[in-house]
Amino acid sequence: MCGIAGIITRDQKFIRPALLEKMCTALAHRGPDGKNIWSNLSNTAGLSHTRLSIIDLSEAASQPMHYAGRYSIVYNGEIYNYVELRKDLKNIGYQFLNNSDTEVILAAYDFYGEKCLQYFDGMFAFAIWDEKKKQLFAARDRFGEKPFYYYSEKGLFVFASEMKALWAAGVPREVDEKMMLNYLALGTVQNPADKSQTFFHQISSLLPSHSLLLDMELGKFTLHKYWNLDRQNQVLAPEKNYPGLFTDLLTNSISKRLRSDVQVGSSLSGGLDSGSIVALASKILGPEKTASSFKTFSAIFPGFEKDEAAYIGKITDKFSLPNFSVIPTADGLVNDFEKLCYHQEEPFPSSSIYAQYKVMELAAQNKTKVLLDGQGADETLAGYHKYLHWYLQELVRQSRFSEVNTARKQFSKNGMSVQWGIKNIVAAYLPAHTAITLEKREHSYITANPDVSRKLLQHIKGREWDGIHKPIVNKLNDMLYFNTMEFGLEEMLRYADRSSMAHGVEVRLPFLNAALVQFIFSCPTNFKIRDGFTKWILRKSMEDSLPPELVWRTDKVGYEPPQKQWMEHPVLIDYMHEAKKKLVRHDLLKPQVLQRKSDPKHAHERNNYEWRYLCTAQLLG
Repeated sequence: MCGIAGIITRDQKFIRPALLEKMCTALAHRGPDGKNIWSNLSNTAGLSHTRLSIIDLSEAASQPMHYAGRYSIVYNGEIYNYVELRKDLKNIGYQFLNNSDTEVILAAYDFYGEKCLQYFDGMFAFAIWDEKKKQLFAARDRFGEKPFYYYSEKGLFVFASEMKALWAAGVPREVDEKMMLNYLALGTVQNPADKSQTFFHQISSLLPSHSLLLDMELGKFTLHKYWNLDRQNQVLAPEKNYPGLFTDLLTNSISKRLRSDVQVGSSLSGGLDSGSIVALASKILGPEKTASSFKTFSAIFPGFEKDEAAYIGKITDKFSLPNFSVIPTADGLVNDFEKLCYHQEEPFPSSSIYAQYKVMELAAQNKTKVLLDGQGADETLAGYHKYLHWYLQELVRQSRFSEVNTARKQFSKNGMSVQWGIKNIVAAYLPAHTAITLEKREHSYITANPDVSRKLLQHIKGREWDGIHKPIVNKLNDMLYFNTMEFGLEEMLRYADRSSMAHGVEVRLPFLNAALVQFIFSCPTNFKIRDGFTKWILRKSMEDSLPPELVWRTDKVGYEPPQKQWMEHPVLIDYMHEAKKKLVRHDLLKPQVLQRKSDPKHAHERNNYEWRYLCTAQLLG
């Protein structure tokens, strides 16, 4: 895990050591173990790298790394199957000078070309400069775990792990007002119709599952999607042991993500996802190593109704796990808020990110550089309760009406309420019409917002539907695909990347192994939702490994802090009022907002306007 940046230009005077150093400095938190810069002899390609040493801690593994007299790479992430790839490449005839996965990427690119991406199991963002062809090849992992931002104009291409390094290189920092409007009115922080768009004009994000090729001799820039997730369910194969296959794939994923030359631990929220990871990791490591060196880290909130400390205790007791906990507070949020926003760069929807931020800080304080985490399970396995009505609509569309009634009763029995009526039945049969209706509703939320100023609303002209997109949902998998690949998961990954890298900690996500995700999507729907339970196949696979009260619990919590209580704190009330005054001064909100009493919400509650105003004011600087 590292920070990467670079400049490719026709102007030989543009790249200067001092400029590359500034980009390094902007990314110092991502790589506290070292930094290096490099530029080619013609001064048309310059690379910067800050290092977080995880695999092969020697100087031989430092970057920018050079290979075969023509390639130079900066790389952020981990290729978990690098051991197997190295062996394959050695058998072909390649030799290696160090034990890093970075050199494996270079050898694989030399042999396979752009098709090397098909062989990588990992999270990554990298850029390879080919001095012979005068080409830059860059790529990002399948789900977007690692970031890659870029700025491109005629004769100049600048890229980095974080936008602050682009700004350090002189790229303009200009907020996109339409993206800001969407965030204030809808709470969205991405444009689902164009995920390359960021909150800042002229700064783009390389999409997950995509590569880019910049040919300086031809003056050509191309983007390519190298991987697709097949969203089609396969017909039930009675002879298949689906839970067994799922468990094998998840175990293999965890095993590879335990590869490290530094301390590895896990975040532990008290939920099924992190509990499953810990259970399987303990089995892989063995009880002695687990108890002695596999540390877990948690956020707890004593006295809060959604505090997870009791569930965390059940897991740590069962596996004799060392556990460290932090108690995030309102005072801490006030003190850390500017730093939190600095690292996130773009707005975020709630204070849940702060709980995550403090867990990562705690891991760093306890000298744990690598944390496993359960992100991705809810989006792929239908963990959120919002998926229940999509499941019911799939049953309706297939005319399985008796199963709809049974499922609704089972959900109710398990304490999960589902809003269900004639509109849902219509939606099941008219999915395209429903998508259009939902998009119109989103648009109305923007235009009818009582707080947004007329000046800001003017930015809607000509861009009415920017940032508004609803999928056509024929089956549950369509919605899971939308949240996994188009809108939802990548936002969560951005929060995790920034929160962890702020403290020099690497987060690894076993549920986002590509083979595992593809298997989940291929499973018939009733392996995701069955008998009134979400994530059924995960629950079934873990029922002999975790306490039953954890396996079969249905009160989904995750990292939910007492945000409403925090925002009723006098200091935060003042903080929010100052934020609104700032937005009024910038003519983004109407003055009437200052007369209204503060209306704090829970972290995952709709219309979380007060939090949005807080974030937007900080974004303005």
